[in-house]
Amino acid sequence: MISNGRYSLLFNALFTLFMVGPLVVVIGVSFTPTGYLEFPPSGLSLRWFAAILDNPDFIDAAWVSLKLGVASATVSTIVAVPAALAIGREKFSGREALQALFLSPLTVPTVVLGIAFLRLLSVLELNGTFVGLMLCHAIIITPFVLRLVLSSVVGMDRSIEKAAISLGASNLTVFRRITMPLIMPGIVGGWVLAFITSFDELTVTVFIVNPSTTTLPVRLFSHITQTTDPLIASVSTIVILFTVALMLLINRFYGLDRLLMGESK
Repeated sequence: MISNGRYSLLFNALFTLFMVGPLVVVIGVSFTPTGYLEFPPSGLSLRWFAAILDNPDFIDAAWVSLKLGVASATVSTIVAVPAALAIGREKFSGREALQALFLSPLTVPTVVLGIAFLRLLSVLELNGTFVGLMLCHAIIITPFVLRLVLSSVVGMDRSIEKAAISLGASNLTVFRRITMPLIMPGIVGGWVLAFITSFDELTVTVFIVNPSTTTLPVRLFSHITQTTDPLIASVSTIVILFTVALMLLINRFYGLDRLLMGESK
């Protein structure tokens, strides 16, 4: 086994500090008792966490983001799973073009997507609706689900399916009892990644929301443009802790390595 050298350890430490440092600052600022951004805080106070309860707009926006993330991630998964099975297992004319079509949202600038979605939803009379917002988010996050599910499909041992078919199992039974469990790490990992991406999406969402469908990132952005106070830090701290708790829970019951790499047991 090759151990890391002194410079490698130093680089890893500096890189970790660079990545975690801003989060530490945000969490520290959220506990300040003052009415302005201060780090390190002069004291510890839950003042700005209590202030969230006096701002129901943030709570409503958080619920919208949660519902939007769950709905759009579910829709994108429903679309991405059969697409990944077709692209990863079948050989047909236009397969590369189909894959490029599903992955194309990753290559288009988000500002361009936002303007295009605004025009499309206006034509369909869905501008400002939750359904329109959900469909736009589903389009944006489908590539993330497709990539992870596709990696599971490509790495799957198809001899197990052939053995089941030779023993008389129907195609539906093979899919439900064999194929689905084998690609489940990719499906779950893709769903989680899609949910996080949808929950955090700002640039495209700004173009297509209205006051009743304002998401948490949009609400935070709007608040920052008007004033800067530790309330933003307290809301961000809750989001950080929620994300960490979600990752720990998934890692405890499923394993992050398997999910993010699309590996089966």
